Amino acid sequence: MISIEGKSGTPRSRPPYPAFEGLWGKPTIINNVETLANIPKIILKGADWYSSIGTSTSKGTKIFSLVGKVRNTGLIEVEMGTTLREIIFDIGGGVRKGKRFKAVQTGGPSGGCIPISRIDMPVDYDSLKEVGAIMGSGGMIVMDETSCMVDVARYFINFLLFESCGKCVPCREGLKQMHHILTNICEGLGEKGDIERLEELAHFMMATSLCGLGGTAPNPVLSTIRYFRDEYNAHIYAKKCSAGVCKNLFEYVIDAELCNGCTICKLKCPEKAISGEKKKPHSINPRLCIKCGICFNLCKREAIRVR
Repeated sequence: MISIEGKSGTPRSRPPYPAFEGLWGKPTIINNVETLANIPKIILKGADWYSSIGTSTSKGTKIFSLVGKVRNTGLIEVEMGTTLREIIFDIGGGVRKGKRFKAVQTGGPSGGCIPISRIDMPVDYDSLKEVGAIMGSGGMIVMDETSCMVDVARYFINFLLFESCGKCVPCREGLKQMHHILTNICEGLGEKGDIERLEELAHFMMATSLCGLGGTAPNPVLSTIRYFRDEYNAHIYAKKCSAGVCKNLFEYVIDAELCNGCTICKLKCPEKAISGEKKKPHSINPRLCIKCGICFNLCKREAIRVR
């Protein structure tokens, strides 16, 4: 990983942030609404009271915007150290429509994606940093088995590409190249070495970007490669998207054993790609299918599947 030197001469791998180095090289308070909202309570009840909440290194509470494939969405406030399982399943009510939980992205667009294997981790600054995520703006997006993690990374990089001010080359050009590579992978044009190129770009951006946006922007890419590398490999080498998101990499098929010939999919298909008699199994013509997903979403028997 590329490193650069701070004022003390010691190497650092990311740009300085206000909480560590701000005006005149001193720690600086970030006066956002959440910071200001905590100050009156601390003054009224004292630092000891505030320090009694949370973990040894992350004090107080944190507000999250809980959204995505979760039953109960909205703003929540939890004590630092609350586990992801408690937030997603106890407060959020679990994943919608009985789907399997796959990942949660924390910290806003430049946050990292945390897999189900880390569902019992406490949510605090140190734990999030350890798994490649950030606390950030307090966003928490829940994803299920129908989410393609390569497409998720592409989506966030596309957002950050337009958020970049364009002042520094690593951020401006790095995001542009990342988006280009990810788009190729999602469209079935991925090549051997693309994963390594994404990792190299990510580490270079983190080490040399001038501000926090460029320094954290690679998080969606690095975290999805770290935990969902098999999906990247499937996209690049097998030309398959198991989640059924990347249109060039999958097709819809009807399971004859589950299809009861209700004809709903046939009637609603905009391209007339579905054929079959009433009360008998139907089939999809892949040459006519535009993969709009209407049939997939309508089928109550879940007879239409991604292949």
